[in-house]
Amino acid sequence: MYQEDIYNSQNVKKINNEQVDQIIKSIIAGKYSWACVLLLRYSGYNPIDYIPYRTYIRLLKNNCLGGKNQEGRNDTQEVLI
Repeated sequence: MYQEDIYNSQNVKKINNEQVDQIIKSIIAGKYSWACVLLLRYSGYNPIDYIPYRTYIRLLKNNCLGGKNQEGRNDTQEVLI
């Protein structure tokens, strides 16, 4: 299989400019773990598959606006940076 075929056969999700800005702002603010969460999420991956559950929940609590239940959270919701 050619490299192009492998690339096209995967569910690759493009990251838009606003999402890139959020990732960059997180890095500038020194929030590298949160930047990783955003990068995984915006790329179409589930961060919980790569980050320990307790760490992921702590990152969500520290970086997301609103005290709502995180399960119903929308990816377009504003994040604190």
